[in-house]
Amino acid sequence: MIRFASFAAMLLVWAAAAHFSDPRYLPGPGAVATKIWEIGRNGELFDHLSITLARVGAAFALAMSAGSILGFVMGRSALANEILDPWLIVLLNLPALVIIVIAFIDAGLTEAAAIGAVALNKLPGAIVLAREGARTLDPALEEMAAVFRLPFKTRLRHIVAPQLAPYLVASARSGLSLVWKIVLVVELLGRPNGIGYEISLAFQQSVQMQSILAYSIPFIAIMLAVETLLVAPLERYVSRWRPHAARRFN
Repeated sequence: MIRFASFAAMLLVWAAAAHFSDPRYLPGPGAVATKIWEIGRNGELFDHLSITLARVGAAFALAMSAGSILGFVMGRSALANEILDPWLIVLLNLPALVIIVIAFIDAGLTEAAAIGAVALNKLPGAIVLAREGARTLDPALEEMAAVFRLPFKTRLRHIVAPQLAPYLVASARSGLSLVWKIVLVVELLGRPNGIGYEISLAFQQSVQMQSILAYSIPFIAIMLAVETLLVAPLERYVSRWRPHAARRFN
């Protein structure tokens, strides 16, 4: 209820600001809702929204899977960490725009280049959190598993996975917020469809703020729904065995 009250307050502030502003630069909630209904009824909104969400899902899955594996290896092997750490530092400090431009130049204005550029921007963050999680694995539990000669699958499921899960969920949580922003930039620069492309088109057509907000708000709403209904409950679930986490979420 507190979250809904916060959203209601946000709408009231928006409506009040729009009342005293030029509607060309800040249209009110009612005008934007009308535009959303218009582009939703003719199918444009859902077409572009589904394309953007597909890119977000593909890039996120690619970055999380590769980053989790690489991070785990770096966290458990000092040699692997020494070899890969310079690459990680470069990726962490390389601007997202540079990666996107290089990907489009080298691979062309293709779907693979777009998804790869987004995934590469998310990859270092996933590696860092997975590496830190791997470094915190309890050695006593590993010794116990060795004494009882537990199979690899059993170790992975009952010893490694519960300890890594909070780090991976935190990586997913921060990664989603990063991926969807970069996807819009990729679409703005080099794709002929998607929410980013429509926002770019509205900007070029004398800054149609109503259209920009009409395409942005449904996408933001979906991301908020994923965060509230999926990622946050998952984080509480995987952290339930930690006393400090239980106090935090209660």
